[in-house]
Amino acid sequence: EDESEEEPKLKYERLSNGVTEILQKDAASCMTVHEKFLALGTHYGKVYLLDVQGNITQKFDVSPVKINQISLDESGEHMGVCSEDGKVQVFGLYSAEEFHETFDCPIKIVAVHPHFVRSHFKQFVTGGKKLLLYERGWMNRWKPSVLHEGEGNIRNVKWRGHLIAWANNMGVKILDMISKQRITNVPRDDISLRPDMYPCSLCWKDNLTLIIGWGNSVKICSVKERHASEMRDLPNRYVEIVFQFDTEFYISGLAPICDQLVILSYVKEISEKTEVECCARPRLDIVQPLPESCEEISSDALTVRGFQENECRDYHLEYSEGESLFYIISPRDVVVAKERDQDDHIDWLLEKKKYEEALMAAEISQKTIKKHKILDIGLAYINHLVEKGEYDLAARKCQKILGKNTELWEFEVYKFKEIGQLKAISHYLPRRDPVLKPLIYEMVLHEFLESDYEGFATLIKEWPGDLYNNTIIVQAVVDHLKKDPQNRTLLRTLAELYTYDQRYGRALEIYLTLRHKDVFQLIHKHNLFSSIRDKIVLLMDFDSEKAVNMLLDNEDKISIDKVVEELENRPELQHVYLHKLFKRDHHKGQRYHEKQISLYAEYDRPNLLPFLRDSTHCPLEKALEICQQRNFVEETVYLLSRMGNSRSALKMIMEELQDVDKAIEFAKEQDDGELWEDLILYSIDKPPFITGLLNNIGTHVDPILLIHRIKEGMEIPNLRDSLVKILQDYNLQILLREGCKKILVADSLSLLKKMHRTQMKGVLVDEENICESCLSPILPADASKSFSVVVFHCRHMFHRECLPVSNTVSSVQFCNICSAKHRGPGSAVLEMKK
Repeated sequence: EDESEEEPKLKYERLSNGVTEILQKDAASCMTVHEKFLALGTHYGKVYLLDVQGNITQKFDVSPVKINQISLDESGEHMGVCSEDGKVQVFGLYSAEEFHETFDCPIKIVAVHPHFVRSHFKQFVTGGKKLLLYERGWMNRWKPSVLHEGEGNIRNVKWRGHLIAWANNMGVKILDMISKQRITNVPRDDISLRPDMYPCSLCWKDNLTLIIGWGNSVKICSVKERHASEMRDLPNRYVEIVFQFDTEFYISGLAPICDQLVILSYVKEISEKTEVECCARPRLDIVQPLPESCEEISSDALTVRGFQENECRDYHLEYSEGESLFYIISPRDVVVAKERDQDDHIDWLLEKKKYEEALMAAEISQKTIKKHKILDIGLAYINHLVEKGEYDLAARKCQKILGKNTELWEFEVYKFKEIGQLKAISHYLPRRDPVLKPLIYEMVLHEFLESDYEGFATLIKEWPGDLYNNTIIVQAVVDHLKKDPQNRTLLRTLAELYTYDQRYGRALEIYLTLRHKDVFQLIHKHNLFSSIRDKIVLLMDFDSEKAVNMLLDNEDKISIDKVVEELENRPELQHVYLHKLFKRDHHKGQRYHEKQISLYAEYDRPNLLPFLRDSTHCPLEKALEICQQRNFVEETVYLLSRMGNSRSALKMIMEELQDVDKAIEFAKEQDDGELWEDLILYSIDKPPFITGLLNNIGTHVDPILLIHRIKEGMEIPNLRDSLVKILQDYNLQILLREGCKKILVADSLSLLKKMHRTQMKGVLVDEENICESCLSPILPADASKSFSVVVFHCRHMFHRECLPVSNTVSSVQFCNICSAKHRGPGSAVLEMKK
């Protein structure tokens, strides 16, 4: 078999056992294949029945000379044999039925009817110089009839169904046994070839398809029914050549395989040493027929015993239809070709070191393969990758191949350790289902700890803490930290190990030292508030915002007093905490409001004034003292006004800030006439201030008061604009008042109309209503009697006699009930008499 990158389609093995013994003393001349057994004929006239392994099951001495042909019916119960000395025998293998005949010429061919076992198909044909048909008739006598003669020796016959195909020196004929008519003649192409040296190969693919191989030409013929209108004197069947092509070599045998062909070829080549033509190894090719050519699928050169001495006629190809077995027969050897199964495919892939494809093929066909195991292929693949130095890929494949087999995992880990590649397999070790021995994980961690701190830290973060003995790893890290105490990676990893071991206090110390972002997460996750009571300053230094939020969110675990106490020596941090506390709740930290005045003044003046405004617990005298010491004018002004000293506050605004707008704004807020008077007196000799007053006080103070006090001859900037603005403001006020007056009149009129409509409506008086004074029914029981009822607009009803006599001059009466509360339009009376 040629070595190539293309996978062969067939696999080969010699037929041994009994065949080997036979061919050591004799030579094979022909063979016929049945699905149950093989029949081998030899040059010494013997016929052997063999099983499929080549063991001899039966032997027949037929003739002293070469057996030319053996034929079996489809049942395998009857056999026909012919030999070179003219003998023909047809007999039952399991019955006493037998036919003997000896002809005066060599009989090359015998073919029994495919259904010979049936009584009405007792027929067979022989081929010598004539093609004779023998039929058993009356009294069990065999009657011969000539089917064809005159074109040389009959060299091959194949009987299928009702069709017989035979080859003579001129070509191939097909006979229809039903009509006893010959339906075609296919002439041979190369008449220069001796028909005895290059015999014709015939093969029925099915009951209507004949394959002919002769010389280097292949024809595939299809037997078809002729249309009734075309028959006339023609046979009712005809043959059409559907495929025809030539091969490179001489054909020794043909067999179908699905829609392709298996061709056994005889090859001659020029010897490189002697430059003389010699016989080469025969070839077995699989081809795909095309209308006028063929496509080669595979081609194998076969090493058969004695191939150097063989001729084209010495080779035969027989096949078993049911199992796709092909038998190559030569005088000294019988080779069996089989279609390769999935096991063979995997064998070839492994041989070519295509392990990944082999593994995939085994997984797809795991139910059908018998020879291979997926695990064995996978292990071989891992070893191959390791040998190639592809350690990472080998480690990755371990996940899929080793699965949950802990023993194999541990074996592979040790193998990787031996070659110094524990790092490669570390990322693929199983962590859950299965879990390996702790020693395996510790071994990997030690490997990283010796050479790669970052990789070690990554494994500690990714691996669950229960995979290894935490104490051993902690000690190893501590030993390494002795050599490099400031190594942040080792410190961070040690903190994680302490966390796995629930030694949170130690982990927290390391995290705070490293200012690690996970410190707050660690505190929350493991409720470590008791451990941070003395570490508040460290937390605040690390991230004051997160620390303050955490402390305020967990006030029940660390009290406000404790936090303030811990921050006593760090007033800037104390201020941050108390400021956040005040923003959340103005009352919780009230006892520290006095302290906060100094803290705001020192560290956060912009928020001092909002604090003073929002705090109700701040001592004003203390705040005023601090603000005056630091000369905080705005804050002092606010405190003075809050303490009732508005005049001092206004004076400070005018003197310190010299901001007339602010002074006016302050005066507007206080809305005090005396304050306006002070403001005018202070501004009367300051023209810019007068301008500001003229522009802003028109809506609060009569501008005339200010204008009368201005000294004659004083130059006031933008006086004309200010006076225009005063007049505009005055006009605007007049307009606003007129508009409001119109709205009030319209609303009053609308309400009056509504009241009038309401009072004009009737009031229902029935038996259910009662007198509000005597509480008896308002209507008398006897409706014929006269009665007098007083009904007020408020829906209260009285008998006339039950109402008290009015002492007023006016005759209008009012409801006693409603007038006791207030007197209004709804209490007027409606009188009803009958």
